[in-house]
Amino acid sequence: MDGGAACSDPALLNAAALGRLMPLSVWVAPTGHIRAVGPTLAKLCTGQRLEERRFLEVFEIRKPQTAQSMEDVRRLVGRRLDLKLREAPRTGLRGLCVALADGQGFVVNLSFGISAAEAVSKHGLTNADFAPTDLTVELLYLTEVKAAVMEELAALNRRLQAAQRAAEEQALTDALTGLANRRALDLSLAAAIDRAGRGGAPFALVHLDLDHFKAVNDTLGHAAGDLVLGHVARVLRGVVRKHDFVARAGGDEFVLILAAPVESMLLERIAARMIAGIEEPVEFEGKPCRISCSVGGTISDLYDVPDADRMLSDADTALYVSKRQGRARSTIYAPGLSVPEDGAPATDSVRR
Repeated sequence: MDGGAACSDPALLNAAALGRLMPLSVWVAPTGHIRAVGPTLAKLCTGQRLEERRFLEVFEIRKPQTAQSMEDVRRLVGRRLDLKLREAPRTGLRGLCVALADGQGFVVNLSFGISAAEAVSKHGLTNADFAPTDLTVELLYLTEVKAAVMEELAALNRRLQAAQRAAEEQALTDALTGLANRRALDLSLAAAIDRAGRGGAPFALVHLDLDHFKAVNDTLGHAAGDLVLGHVARVLRGVVRKHDFVARAGGDEFVLILAAPVESMLLERIAARMIAGIEEPVEFEGKPCRISCSVGGTISDLYDVPDADRMLSDADTALYVSKRQGRARSTIYAPGLSVPEDGAPATDSVRR
């Protein structure tokens, strides 16, 4: 039906048939009064009786131009309209006005346009509220399905990313102590050296080796040794700051990367706290496990260009100086430091 097509028999047009064909339509008499509205439009305006009210009292025509009279409406026949309900819910609508023959007035067929999804949700519309030939609901279903699929894909992606992070973390974690492992140490040390090489703040590299740990394993078994390693890990976590790094390098060896600020006196205080904490006995099956530790460290600003192998070697040298000096002590590397013969004093070192 369009502006040039007339109904030869007015009886063919009735409100029920019109409402079934176009559930969001308005039938307007030549006087401008509303004869009938489609069931979906009535649902939108629940509690309001639209019949017999004037069309322009119910609807505001906003585009392509405003309309103040039915003569203005007649001039808009066949053109796309933007309308809005003047009263709540003040829904915005799209429409097309078609003139009817034989003095039957006009039919304005309406739609929600791009606001269909919002309207369906807001007004609780279902498939029955749209014309059988209207694909709006089907498109909305497809949109919802697509949204659900996209959300599921996003959730799957989040799960995969979480699994990847967990796998990466597991690959960089010592299973027994929960500390970082040797691979993580290599990565963190390389990053610290890179920062220092680009003018960043200096850092300290500390090597710690347990004293008398083999005796615990030999006399009380590996379960006792595992218990002791867990104790050491807790002590080290409690001693370092949140931006420092602790790794179990293997066996009973641990390596720490201490971020700035670092200097010799600070390293001595941290080492003393580590030794004191680790020397606290751990009970295993009613028997005390007593160990201690020796510590060696070096600071990156001792080197023109910090190098991982060189720093690890120098920290090892300082560690073995501590061992030779009687264990349970710390040594900070200084240029020229060497491991003394048994009983001989260390040279060019700072000891505690």
